[in-house]
Amino acid sequence: MPIYEYKCAKCQHEFEELVFGKNPEVQCPGCESGDVTRLLSVTAIKTDSGFVPSSGGGCGGGGCSGCSGGSCGGCK
Repeated sequence: MPIYEYKCAKCQHEFEELVFGKNPEVQCPGCESGDVTRLLSVTAIKTDSGFVPSSGGGCGGGGCSGCSGGSCGGCK
């Protein structure tokens, strides 16, 4: 089962939730509001040179598009 990140519109609390099914009813653990938005999460892949965002666009926050195959040699 996937773990998603959410942000509550009422209290701005960000949290993770283990979800079951396609349309889970998620509530904020802080204020129990159901007005939450699922956030875009980025995973990382561990390589010999460290961790690399799996999206390929992060490269240490530089946002270059030259990353491929887990290598960000051209990103600075």
